[in-house]
Amino acid sequence: MRQVRIPASFDLDELAPVEVAEPSAPGPGEVLLRMEAVALNFRDLMVATGQDRWRPPPGRVPCSDGVGVVEQLGQGVTRFARGDRVMTSILPRWISGPLTDEKRAGGLGGPAADGVLSERIVLSAEGLVRAPERLDALQASTLPTAALTAWHALTRAEALRPGSTILTGGSGGVSLFAIQLAHAAGARVIATTSDDAKSSLLRRLGAAAVVNYRSRQDWAEDVLALTGGRGVDLAIDIGGAASLGESIRATAMGGTVSVVGLVGGLEATINLAELFQRNLRIDGIETGSRTMLEDLIEWIEHRHIQPVIDRTFTLDQTAAAFRHLQSGRHVGKVCIAI
Repeated sequence: MRQVRIPASFDLDELAPVEVAEPSAPGPGEVLLRMEAVALNFRDLMVATGQDRWRPPPGRVPCSDGVGVVEQLGQGVTRFARGDRVMTSILPRWISGPLTDEKRAGGLGGPAADGVLSERIVLSAEGLVRAPERLDALQASTLPTAALTAWHALTRAEALRPGSTILTGGSGGVSLFAIQLAHAAGARVIATTSDDAKSSLLRRLGAAAVVNYRSRQDWAEDVLALTGGRGVDLAIDIGGAASLGESIRATAMGGTVSVVGLVGGLEATINLAELFQRNLRIDGIETGSRTMLEDLIEWIEHRHIQPVIDRTFTLDQTAAAFRHLQSGRHVGKVCIAI
């Protein structure tokens, strides 16, 4: 069979499938999956290029988000049957409840464990979730990190409701899912973008207003103007160092800033007075648990939310897929069909 492994050079252009032996039969509590689709995340780019704490050992199989069909069941597995289509979860030990060090261990496709960019893999059945019937494999593969992160941020801040105001940033997977989820719940969404050409898509997905953060450095002023000076109830920040300060300024008294990404860098300088004088809360959002993912799937099934896929590549085009993600030109998710 074929799978992709990260080269010792951490050069994206060297990402390509190689022939390897078929995986062993699943052990107790495990299942063998025939993978159908994988969706890329910014974390996968950090892993593949060996950045900071995401640097894996060479030879690691990348990617955490995938959909596959159950081909074999290990002893004791009762959650699934042969032929079931299932989704992976990035933290397979985080089943429910608050995140702990133990539950965070073993993240797929990173320093701790191999990922899912392979024709067949063996995984613990406990970390898998039945894929939604209404979505195909590619669409379902976009849910385990991007959609779940947006869901976690919205529900933790209790902002998934009519009358709340949500701020999102850019046109990546988390932000687009946040727009769709919030709009479906009756919330008002203000989206930011660096490209006015993307405004029509953001509005079509549910954004009530769009602000260009590249044309104005203090773009929080535009958000405040759009909210009558009050600010938003929840700002979902993906930019980290590049945007966190403005996200804080754009948030209303008693509101929440959910930090879900770091595309702008790992370290940010913020005005602490903005936090305590307005009783703001900063939430660090680490994807979510299996239970959260199951709740999300049920919610989007009832509301017929359709994931936005920018482009789909083949396994042989893995290097091109990662380069496309790195370019930042994507609108929505970048996927690989297996």
